[in-house]
Amino acid sequence: MNRNVTIGLIQMDCVLGDVPANVATASDKIRQAAAKGAQIVCLPELCTTGYRPELLENRLWELTEPVPGPTTDIFCRLAKELGIYIILPMNEKGASTGLIHNAAVFIDKGGQVQGVFRKVHAYATERYYFTDGNHYPVFETEFGKVGVMICYDMGFPEVARILTLQGAEVIFAPSAWRQEDEDIWDINIAARALENRLFVAAVNRVGREEDVVMHGKSKIVSTRGKTLAEAARFEEDILVATVDLAELIQGRRETPYLKDRKPAGYGLITQTY
Repeated sequence: MNRNVTIGLIQMDCVLGDVPANVATASDKIRQAAAKGAQIVCLPELCTTGYRPELLENRLWELTEPVPGPTTDIFCRLAKELGIYIILPMNEKGASTGLIHNAAVFIDKGGQVQGVFRKVHAYATERYYFTDGNHYPVFETEFGKVGVMICYDMGFPEVARILTLQGAEVIFAPSAWRQEDEDIWDINIAARALENRLFVAAVNRVGREEDVVMHGKSKIVSTRGKTLAEAARFEEDILVATVDLAELIQGRRETPYLKDRKPAGYGLITQTY
């Protein structure tokens, strides 16, 4: 039985601190992806404001919004109009004044916010600006269950494994990955897919924010970690490809990592130093 779903990844540049410009660009590219048949579309990390919080300084809080809020309202209307799911990475206001999450909002095709994933592992100077998330929601679609992890979260196998154990069949990874770590980008995506025998769809930024250059090369990989489709390097691109979620069944028969787990012996993983 085919359980096909067509994925769209929006590989775009962002204007630092210009939310209206970034929303307009993202909206146009989402329309293009939908016109190519995309049913679930994912944007890159912090695409509404640009990536580097230290460059925004005092403007960061002003540019951060609640969820739901004005920007999510725009994308909710777009999702409903096009009949697609949208994963919108953005700065989200926390429960208390001054707290900010590096978040990804999951919007269903009815135009409703289904939930939010908040980046768990802050990279480098991000920790001075963002409050870490500690929940791993999985989102329901008619195709199957979807998980999200953000950029540096890919380097921690625990994140993808928790999402998998909660039923995720495809994990999206919106990112702003720098060119110096392109080799790690390739390895992390493939490894997380293979060790959980699911699909990973990772979308990367392009463009420069001062000394940080993001290389793109968004990709969708199979349950064996094989690249099925890949976007251009250093250029804006819209990647659209179809995967069959039924392939998870055969993959998990071939290498039953989930069945063969021995969690009773994994206590060391949860100890802190």
